[in-house]
Amino acid sequence: MSNGKGGFIGQDGLNAPDPATGVAGTAGDASVSVAFTAPSDVGASAITGFRVQSDDGIGASGTSSPVNVTGLTNGTSYTFNVWAINAFGYSSPSDATSGVTPAVFQRGVFVGGNSNVMDYVDITTTGNATDFGDLVTSDRFNMCFGSATRGVIAAGDNTNRIQYITIATTGNTTDFGDATRTYASSGDGGSSNSTRGLFGGGYSGGFINNVEYVTIASVGNGTDFGDLSSGRYGGSALASSSRTVFVGGEASGGFSNILEYFTIASAGNATDFGDLIQVRRSSASLSSSTRGVVGGSSSPPGSAPHLANLDYITIASTGNALDFGDASVGFSGGSATSGLTRGLFFLGNTDYTIEYITIASTGNTTDFGDLSTDGRSQGAALSSAHGGLQ
Repeated sequence: MSNGKGGFIGQDGLNAPDPATGVAGTAGDASVSVAFTAPSDVGASAITGFRVQSDDGIGASGTSSPVNVTGLTNGTSYTFNVWAINAFGYSSPSDATSGVTPAVFQRGVFVGGNSNVMDYVDITTTGNATDFGDLVTSDRFNMCFGSATRGVIAAGDNTNRIQYITIATTGNTTDFGDATRTYASSGDGGSSNSTRGLFGGGYSGGFINNVEYVTIASVGNGTDFGDLSSGRYGGSALASSSRTVFVGGEASGGFSNILEYFTIASAGNATDFGDLIQVRRSSASLSSSTRGVVGGSSSPPGSAPHLANLDYITIASTGNALDFGDASVGFSGGSATSGLTRGLFFLGNTDYTIEYITIASTGNTTDFGDLSTDGRSQGAALSSAHGGLQ
């Protein structure tokens, strides 16, 4: 085994430890955590550490199991050996692990909606959601976003509370801070890149046009970011790594087809993007790094039932939305989130059904599975791999 400096690591068969046993790897994002059982025969002196190395020479050292090896390439399969170390040298190598392939962690979390329940799914598969934990109280109209590791749940029905979760674990929310104001009714959703989350809009004695932000990795109160072109509620939002787009909503003149955007890195007011195909309120939006998709709407007075059709936009440009396809039914008060290539829609007003799309193509939704409980209209969703993180 190379010592990484052009030489080879010495071994002493009489005095070095026996090799580790039970070696197994667990994939992470560009990393693998390698677990093992230390040898019972430590040789002529105590074990001082362990060396883990992949079959292409990338390795890491540690004093106990597991050892996390970073700097790997997602989508590439690796095997790993472990060496135990004492003052006399290195053991012989352990048996190799089975092949382990690092990959981006793609978990979606569905939050609240006439409930304090949170559920999660693996976006890359299909199946029913699993209980994640609970919000502080039952909340509708939350505005959610997150980084690859942390999910943030902002405001909600008649509150300025901001909460957060660690997406890779399960458990109840933890206090993050306070929004700048109380949001009495549905805000315009939340969106983020890897560092900053934006949320705003809503209704509280009048239509709200202000948008605020937080830094996701820290905790603290919201800070003013800028204004929408008009006060409105019941919209949604989506993002790339540089831009967030606020979608539709109801303003003083009725339901809206407005699309407008902010540059996430710099505070300021919204800029016109274009128009949706139809007016929408209580919509749900998701995105890859390049494309945003919008679905669902309440029914404007005197109009047809909830919308089933989906619109899409190319986030880096501006222009009007185009037809993407249809959900299985018209829906309203749903939520949406995405992974690297796949988007999930929860059909809020209909039942507890989740449906998915492939974002880069166009077409109708496909059944994914169900939330754990029914009656979850006006909830929200977030993920560890949405378009703002790519």
